[in-house]
Amino acid sequence: MQLAKVLIITGSVLIGLGLLFWGASQIGIGQKLGKLPGDIRIEGKNFSFYFPLASSLLLSFLLSLILCLWGKFKS
Repeated sequence: MQLAKVLIITGSVLIGLGLLFWGASQIGIGQKLGKLPGDIRIEGKNFSFYFPLASSLLLSFLLSLILCLWGKFKS
């Protein structure tokens, strides 16, 4: 029974995230997420390196904020 709840919640969260990303790309937010100032991009003649540092920090902050608020309202 517990495993079923976890799978249902995980699936719901993934569907919600998918809808969120789809909606963000429809209104133009998705195009800016990987191109923030602070994202590292190095392009050479035969190689390219991309590390989305600022985007990763922003997503980490937003996810931490959401989980913190969820924990406060859950209990």
